[in-house]
Amino acid sequence: MAANSPRFSEEIKALLERLAHQPLTLAHVLSETAERGFCLVIGLLVLPFLFPMPPGFTTILGSACLLLSLQMAVGRKVPWLPQRIAQFQFPPVLARQVLGNLRRVTRFSERFVRPRFTRLANSPSIWHVNGACISWLTLLLMSPVPMTNPLPTIGILIFVVATLEADGVMMVLGYGVMGMITAVFGLLGYGLWRSPDLFLRWFSGG
Repeated sequence: MAANSPRFSEEIKALLERLAHQPLTLAHVLSETAERGFCLVIGLLVLPFLFPMPPGFTTILGSACLLLSLQMAVGRKVPWLPQRIAQFQFPPVLARQVLGNLRRVTRFSERFVRPRFTRLANSPSIWHVNGACISWLTLLLMSPVPMTNPLPTIGILIFVVATLEADGVMMVLGYGVMGMITAVFGLLGYGLWRSPDLFLRWFSGG
């Protein structure tokens, strides 16, 4: 991360404030943020999953996040989205909702994240690796397992912040968190396969 680059918390807050007052398309946001747009927009797309949000956004937000992270995984430096997704406007009501809860998310990054292990963080191959990790977590995020959205969202945000802030320590933490999240989903999937009726009663509150 360049020395004069704004921090993730500052950039994402500025984006959300603009979106809350003047809806912009994802294409517009990407064009303004250049290469950093990959991680900035991924962070913007997944933040709503930490909190209750209006129905109907999971598919479009998750699809855009997956497409961007896959492009990172193959080494693209200029983000691209299909026209239908690129023209999606982040609804002002959702932007205001996320903005109101943003302080809870950014308090951690402001206090604990900083450039560390920069040789690892700035390695050319790390861009590919982190893109692949975000893609995997996005697939888990989009899975039909109920009430689990915050888990992969936290993992994705760790990679987003670590990449933007060039924090190799946070990246290593992210790999560990991804492993634990994968294990949790594996256990849930196994339990659902072995005892579908029990899980259905549990999730329905019966």
